[in-house]
Amino acid sequence: MAHRLVKLSVINDLICPNCAIGQHELFAALTYCKEELKLPLCFQIEFLPFRLIPEAVLPQDYQPKVSKKEFFSGLLGSDTYQIMDETFGKWAIEKGVPLSFRGVVSQSTRAHRLSRKAYLMGGMKLQLPFLISVFRAHLQEAKDIADIDVLSDIAAEVGIFTKADAIAWLQTNELESEVNSMCDSALANGVTGVPLTVIDGKWAVSGGQSSDVFVQIFKKLAGTHASNTLPSTFSSLDPCLPSPLIT
Repeated sequence: MAHRLVKLSVINDLICPNCAIGQHELFAALTYCKEELKLPLCFQIEFLPFRLIPEAVLPQDYQPKVSKKEFFSGLLGSDTYQIMDETFGKWAIEKGVPLSFRGVVSQSTRAHRLSRKAYLMGGMKLQLPFLISVFRAHLQEAKDIADIDVLSDIAAEVGIFTKADAIAWLQTNELESEVNSMCDSALANGVTGVPLTVIDGKWAVSGGQSSDVFVQIFKKLAGTHASNTLPSTFSSLDPCLPSPLIT
């Protein structure tokens, strides 16, 4: 049976905890659909940039650095931040992914530039490992993802550049205009929050949805009414191994 190509465009911000969760859930759904349901689908995924915090509010080299807790408390209000922190904490425990609000918040432009570079060089096979590493650095290791040293390490780790070449590239403004334009375009098209997953350019799924939501969508796209019971958790799947999804 021929496999139908499904194109996914995921608009996200690399400082967004909900985007990290959404990515994990999407990957889990894709893996389940491929390995368990054997759906006749293959996926082409592109991640597109968005800035929850405009550069006018938080410049790329924002000084002094602001802790995540302080920043999100100020942005959302202390009560809303507390709820968000508790919700993410419960998800992290269930999935075995140690997210935390340690560390600082920085403008995401540099990281988005490198994400676009990865996509232009190697498509999703290079962009996905980069994004996984950036989210891990930001939300698990409490690293500053605007820091050139941090980003150059990630670039070398996933094979975009050598560390020295990555440092040199990050000190240029290559792809900055493209990132700015793509962020502006998203805003102009009514995007106010992320993640937002656009399927085949027709349907939009907003927010960090559970893997079950994506599985039900993909089953419909495959034209199947498979009765397989969906597992209650995908904690056994490793979100750091996207390669099985890319076939």
